[in-house]
Amino acid sequence: MAVKLNRRGEQHARSLIRERQFVADERDAWSEHRPSAKDENRYIEENGFGAYGRWFLGVDDAEPEDTKAHYAFPYSDFERVHRCGLLAAESRAGQYDHHDIELAVAHLHGMIDALA
Repeated sequence: MAVKLNRRGEQHARSLIRERQFVADERDAWSEHRPSAKDENRYIEENGFGAYGRWFLGVDDAEPEDTKAHYAFPYSDFERVHRCGLLAAESRAGQYDHHDIELAVAHLHGMIDALA
């Protein structure tokens, strides 16, 4: 697995946070706020994989770009950044030694904490 930081996803998250398009929710809320597989499929069908990829902070170069498996570390509900999604991503990135993703996520949730 060759997962690295998805700069496009990071930039999209930064932009949304600056526009105050975020939810400053609690760490444990991600299981409720994370889009379901059905929601993901509908989003891809309506918007394509290019748009889908903006909502993830990691990409796996070992997987084809036009598959869900290519994208890792979701942070949103396809509308707003969720603090709980960032915290889950930060924890998992640290657990699997994806330090570039972990640092980017720490900055993003710090942006939310400063604005909330």
